[in-house]
Amino acid sequence: AFASRFTHYVEVSPMHYLARWRLQLAGRLLERPEMSIAQAGAEVGYESEAAFNRAFKKFVGIPPGTWRKGRSALLEAQRLPAGTVQ
Repeated sequence: AFASRFTHYVEVSPMHYLARWRLQLAGRLLERPEMSIAQAGAEVGYESEAAFNRAFKKFVGIPPGTWRKGRSALLEAQRLPAGTVQ
């Protein structure tokens, strides 16, 4: 009853919604340089780094370490003054 209503209104299953929410939160945690990938995974409920890596890659399309490197470069570029070339 709940799952079918949820899926009808949200257009994804409750489990898919929860997994997506957890991995979006993990993405925000990975923006913190002091937090390891394993810590970010543990914070959102993954018991092992390997399970977190698999889930993140399935959801995002790339491993969390690769995502973090690309995201860090993007955030750094946004902090540079306009016209600055690195």
